Amino acid sequence: MEGDGDARAPLLDFVDDRSGASEELLRREPVPFDVLSRLALWEAGNLWRISWASILITLFSFTLSLVTQMFVGHLGELELAGASITNIGIQGLAYGIMLGMASAVQTVCGQAYGARRYRAMGVVCQRALVLQFVTAVVIAFLYWYAGPFLLLIGQAVDVAAAGQLYARGLIPQLLAFAIFCPMQRFLQAQNIVNPVAYMTLAVLVFHILISWIVVFVLSFGLLGAALTLSFSWWVLVALTWAYIIWSPACKETWTRLSMLAFRGLWGYAKLAFASAVMLALEVWYVQGFVLLTGFLPNSEIALDSLSICINYWNWDFQIMLGLSYAASIRVGNELGAGHPKVAILSVLVVVVASIAFSILATIAVMVLRYPLSTLYTSSTTVIEAVISLMPLVAISIFLNGIQPILSGVAVGSGWQVIVAYVNVTAYYVIGLPIGCVLGFKTSLEAAGIWWGLIIGVAVQTVALIVITARTNWDNEVEKAIQRLRRTAVDEGGMVVAVDDDV
Repeated sequence: MEGDGDARAPLLDFVDDRSGASEELLRREPVPFDVLSRLALWEAGNLWRISWASILITLFSFTLSLVTQMFVGHLGELELAGASITNIGIQGLAYGIMLGMASAVQTVCGQAYGARRYRAMGVVCQRALVLQFVTAVVIAFLYWYAGPFLLLIGQAVDVAAAGQLYARGLIPQLLAFAIFCPMQRFLQAQNIVNPVAYMTLAVLVFHILISWIVVFVLSFGLLGAALTLSFSWWVLVALTWAYIIWSPACKETWTRLSMLAFRGLWGYAKLAFASAVMLALEVWYVQGFVLLTGFLPNSEIALDSLSICINYWNWDFQIMLGLSYAASIRVGNELGAGHPKVAILSVLVVVVASIAFSILATIAVMVLRYPLSTLYTSSTTVIEAVISLMPLVAISIFLNGIQPILSGVAVGSGWQVIVAYVNVTAYYVIGLPIGCVLGFKTSLEAAGIWWGLIIGVAVQTVALIVITARTNWDNEVEKAIQRLRRTAVDEGGMVVAVDDDV
């Protein structure tokens, strides 16, 4: 289409001439080493330009909740305990569902962008907004009745009461998060990542300031801290929505609100819910191990040490999650554009880059294990427990260099259903039982629980490697074409087809 250039691809033009030329070069057998090296560097540049901002977005949005938790910690031990268990037991569950559902936007919109089906992207995003908002309203009942749920999983009455108060203040944040996720993935699918990173950073700075005023100046307590987090998230939603509506970069992909968003909703919902299961099973797996630690002997020390280690693992995971978004975007764009060889190159380059980063992070964790252990506590007993777990943290960080990236490739390719089955088997059939046996039936305790986590992730990683290695990428291009034909609208804005197998 005329005039599509800058508006469609503000960062990259890889879905046009360069990508097509690269596909032709990669189809020559054999590919000369110098040509392959130049193509790998070109692809690394594409990934970096997307991933650096994606990583910052995940880190900044993750830090919003962390900042609130830090301010709550100054209110008292009871308030901190209530907020912490709510973040693990309630928010972790909701976040897994919302993030997972939004990955369906990455799949369909990423492939639509590569295929230049720009109007389809707006309709898909609107479907996602409708579906995720309705789902968030349902989950909000769990937030409102968080107290009974926390009592059910063994929390003390006063902690459950504080957790319920905090959770109720987070209901607006849940609704905002449900809306933000599809909009962010909609923009990412078009390689629009820098503006979202800047907006997230601005909201983070704003949130720190307003949290300080609410907690320390106005003394609004635990509920005030939660409502402040909710307000900050709605500010981020408003900024992102304004960008989509008014930015020239989205003029081809977002034209207007359309009733087409309500047609074919069930077909899209199946992919979205499969995506939710895929990612939610990963999030709940880690959160579940933390909750299990509370039932160990000397549970306070075990829970403190494991929570600190999980926090470091989470920081690394957020970085890898940002990189996996870049992998998903690249693979989806190239499959939609009909370039299977470039999609394979994207997979190889991102896996090599992530493994290299994870090796450095693993070394850093082992070298700095003592100073890292002292950042969160001054208790000698807890510090010793954290240091004893650091080798396991290092192994987990190394696995993070492969598993989330391949999950991102799966999202870009539309393999959510397959990966959901893999996750159930690896995590809950293999990893969780082993962790329970090692944690409760041996002297390993917290280390045993973590070994179960590692084994589950390792099994999942091996399965994803096998699936990726055995993939026929030419067939994946055909599947992407069929998915787009069933999903979207034509250039005139009319429905091409709407069925139940999006």
